Amino acid sequence: SLKRAANSQKCIRAGGKHNDLEDVGRDTYHHTFFEMLGSWSFNGDYFQKEAIDMAWKLLTEVYKLEPNQLYATYFEGNDDVPADTAARDFWLQYLPPERVLPCCAADNFWEMGDTGPCGPCSEIHYDRIGDRDAASLVNKDDPNVIEIWNLVFIQFNRAADKTLSVLPQKHVDTGMGLERLVSILQQKTSNYDIDAFASIIQAIEKHAGDGVGPYEGKVGPTEDPTNNKDTAYRAIADHARTLTFAIADGAIPNNEGRGYVLRRILRRATRYGQQVLGAKPGFFATLIPVVVELFGDAFPELIEKQETILEVIREEEQAFSSMLGRGIKFFNELETELKGSDKAQVSGSTAFYLYDTLGFPIDLTELMAEEAGLQVDTKGFLNEMESQKQRSRQARAAAKADGGSTAPLELIAEQTAWLAEEAKVEPTDDYFKYKLDVELPATVLAMFGQDGFITDGSAVEEGEYVGLILDKSSFYAEAGGQEADTGTLSILNDQNDGSTESGQFVVTDVQSYGGYLLHTGKVVGGGGGGPRVGSVVNCKVDYDRRRLVTPNHSMTHVLNAALRQVLGGTVDQRGSLCNGEKLRFDFSHKKAMTAKQLAATESICQQVVQDAMPVTDQTVPLKEASEMPGVRAVFGEVYPDPVRVVSVGEDTSIEFCGGTHVANTAEAEAFCIVEETAVAKGIRRITAVTRESAKDAINEGSRMEALVKDAEDLPGDTPELDKKAGSLRKTVDAAFVSAPLKSKLRTRIEAIQKKGMDAKKAALAGRMETVLEELKVQLDAAVESSQKVMVTNVDINADGKAAQKVINAVKKAAPDMAFMGLSQEEGGSGKLMAFALVPDGMVGEGFKADEWIRSTLEVCGGRGGGKPGNAQGQAKECSDVSPVEAAANAFAESALGVTA
Repeated sequence: SLKRAANSQKCIRAGGKHNDLEDVGRDTYHHTFFEMLGSWSFNGDYFQKEAIDMAWKLLTEVYKLEPNQLYATYFEGNDDVPADTAARDFWLQYLPPERVLPCCAADNFWEMGDTGPCGPCSEIHYDRIGDRDAASLVNKDDPNVIEIWNLVFIQFNRAADKTLSVLPQKHVDTGMGLERLVSILQQKTSNYDIDAFASIIQAIEKHAGDGVGPYEGKVGPTEDPTNNKDTAYRAIADHARTLTFAIADGAIPNNEGRGYVLRRILRRATRYGQQVLGAKPGFFATLIPVVVELFGDAFPELIEKQETILEVIREEEQAFSSMLGRGIKFFNELETELKGSDKAQVSGSTAFYLYDTLGFPIDLTELMAEEAGLQVDTKGFLNEMESQKQRSRQARAAAKADGGSTAPLELIAEQTAWLAEEAKVEPTDDYFKYKLDVELPATVLAMFGQDGFITDGSAVEEGEYVGLILDKSSFYAEAGGQEADTGTLSILNDQNDGSTESGQFVVTDVQSYGGYLLHTGKVVGGGGGGPRVGSVVNCKVDYDRRRLVTPNHSMTHVLNAALRQVLGGTVDQRGSLCNGEKLRFDFSHKKAMTAKQLAATESICQQVVQDAMPVTDQTVPLKEASEMPGVRAVFGEVYPDPVRVVSVGEDTSIEFCGGTHVANTAEAEAFCIVEETAVAKGIRRITAVTRESAKDAINEGSRMEALVKDAEDLPGDTPELDKKAGSLRKTVDAAFVSAPLKSKLRTRIEAIQKKGMDAKKAALAGRMETVLEELKVQLDAAVESSQKVMVTNVDINADGKAAQKVINAVKKAAPDMAFMGLSQEEGGSGKLMAFALVPDGMVGEGFKADEWIRSTLEVCGGRGGGKPGNAQGQAKECSDVSPVEAAANAFAESALGVTA
């Protein structure tokens, strides 16, 4: 194993404890993405003296930095840890006392999180100007006195109760920002002036609107009163790098976790560009090729993934651009309203509206508010967010947490620490979770309720919702996408001899917290009282339900392998859900699968079921497992060592997995993909079923195929064939059948609809000449009798093109007559079309075609519109045209004083 190492790593700091997002753009040396140069010592290979010696040699002898411009800090000590005088004394070998500075824990005691390894650190700062005493400017956010290297001396562990313990071995972890170092070596006063940023900023300048001007490097209100333009240039340049590298590494902007961090960054850049620089929507995506050209040689994955990066950025930018204008307009109006009423705070509910409805992350709203001289009620916003999350949590937990009437029970770090350190409770032995049809005696070691652990020796009352921690359990706790087992814990009598039961504890959920399985549920029946700490129970898993879940889990492995076979090796698992009803599998893929791809994937899975392949597992060291040919693991998942490896057949599928599985794929009985849909940008989801549900879907699919075949056999001139096909389409859409089959059936139904519509058009074309001849006779007679208005029913099957031919015939034969044609679809019911023509002379008298159409169609709930000289409209349903004709004639008589 390694004793020491040096490396360069890609780093993103835009969330969590180390978050530089708010500073990016406002100064010249913070970034959300940067390259970190690191050196490491493991298990005491070297410590403070060697780390400081090597740092000094590299900076002053290799990089030739001026020693008189270097400053070092050390931890000054506090109530928990004494001052790091060792680091101080090592630095005094190179620097005078006035440039070796004590600093507080906030600056010089490194902790990655609330718990875990930590220790004092020593920072190296560089004064860009020199020939002065800059000690007072160290750690004061002065752009000319910047930290370039941090040497962390890891020697403690922080526990959940905030106490520190000494680690058995000491370690060194140092980090130096490449961009800051390069700015010094290239003699630039700003990180954004180095070669790694220059071409990106030049590309941004090409998109700036009229009057904005080029980047000038100004910082803060003293140099740039608006503090916007150059801030925008820097932020956009930084964010372009961040998103390019992150997406190339497989991260995708979305609404959760790291995905939402990326979405926030992109929307921040888009807002800066469009609102501050006057760039047009879509500008940001054009920066990606610039970043790829700059860094592609060193990071070839950027070149390989460039098209994917561009596709994701374009979609995200387009989606937000459609909301950005509305959001800016809303905020500008809000600013005017607040300042007009002498208010200076954006309310939490308003900030939440911007977030929830218009897609503005809270940090973007805060940034815009600051630019406008306003503040945001962040606490109120967080309250709104928490209320929404609470509603969502309660909805999800409804089935588990006593029908939703009780808050779900969860153990946090403080409670697992209490179990281990105070109660001396060992983690639950869950070896038996892989067994079937066992009743496992176990002892209740702890009980957890809404008010915390129950430690007074009392028993749980009937109906009370609690969580039990046992010494061992045969229940499977929710993990790896597989839902938890349900069942009962039979509470044995006080004699603990197993002869009688005093009650039943119904288990509705099982979750694992730090190795402790929390069985949540409530006591029902029995009359003998509930469990207490020390009670003996019999674990009775609902194995009938387990037998529905396990084939779904095993088939997710098969589906994963099938997708890679059909779509290629770029497919990666992004999540899964396995329960007794279905399996759901999320995977990386840029577009919807075709019907052919879905059918091929389904066929592979069905063949694996038919081939009755064995499903086996083995537990092996993680390193050995990682080297197995074809083994798959979930991206970002942390696996135990040793790890359980589940194999389907000899090489059909090999995956790391801790879930329960069938012994043979034949136990799945059948397989059917019932849905394929999008989850997020670049993430697709397949839902499938096995066993009886799959058989039902396959049988229903056969029935749908028979219905479609019957419709296909109908001749094209079958009355209302197109409508019958439309109705059949709705039936197929609602059917629980194979997704690839449903897609094929839809295509066949479309062909049936086309056949019916083509037959209608052919029939109409065949009789159109007769219709026009009959209409000509009517028009000639009306003209001869000086008739001013005609309302007539025209047999054109409510066809728009045919209606235009009728209008043309009227204009030619009776140009001075007001005409309205009415036409129903075949069958005498359904859609009614109305179209009208009014000559200019009558329009001048106040008789307008659009008003005539609207008044006429009101009687059957229709609508219409158009111009005074010609108009049209329709009603969706009209079984009797007589009242419509009467209404048309009545309007004409009222308008002109004549009878049609």
